[in-house]
This record gives sequence, structure tokens and C-alpha cells, in this order.
Amino acid sequence: QVQLVESGGGLVQAGGSLRLSCAASGRTFAGYVMGWFRQAPGKEREFVAAINWSDGTTYYADSVKGRCTISRDNAKNTVYLQMNSLKPEDTAVYYCASKLGIVYLTTPGRYNTWGQGTQVTVSS
Repeated sequence: QVQLVESGGGLVQAGGSLRLSCAASGRTFAGYVMGWFRQAPGKEREFVAAINWSDGTTYYADSVKGRCTISRDNAKNTVYLQMNSLKPEDTAVYYCASKLGIVYLTTPGRYNTWGQGTQVTVSS
């Protein structure tokens, strides 16, 4: 059974940083894409970043490009999202998800396993 568990969320002031973690278990993830999404109250879930587990290629939403870095630790089966220069509009629940292959990697509905989410709140 594949399981994704996020951690690292919290309350931070604007301009601050947070590192989110996603611990993955239950399978090997070669050929998979691990993605981070976020959902603010009243808004749709949106793509933040993704990484190809096999070769480490990364993908970012324009809204976070230059401020966020996604990475993976193969030995720990963990994916990270380092977020810097945080803004109040980054406030949301952040979710980790996995899917097979890189096609449609920005589309939430294409991911078949999700974590429970971790709250990130950025105060102004």
C-alpha cells in the first residue's frame, strides 16, 4: 500500500522560509513523478512543483519559480519542497502526490496517491 506523509508546515512571517517533507512508502518510485500541490480556502487545488523520481528533473509553477526548490532523497524515499521568500498568497494546505510518468504532471486528477496535507500559513 503506497503511503505519502507530509510534514513541515506551520506559521511563518512573509519573507520567511519553510521546508516541507513528503515521506513515501509502499513501493519503489522509479518511473514516478512526485508532485506538490496546494489548495487555499475557496480555491481549486493547484500545481506547485514536481520531480521525476528517476532522473531528478524538476518542474515548477510560474508562481513559485525562483522561490521554491523541489528535491528528493532516494535513500530516505523522501521528497522535499524548500520554500523561500514566502508571501501571504502562499497560504494553503500543501499536498504531496505521486503518479506514473511525466505526462499531465500539473493536473491534480492525474495523480493517484495523495498525502493528508500540511497547512502553511504566511502572515503579513
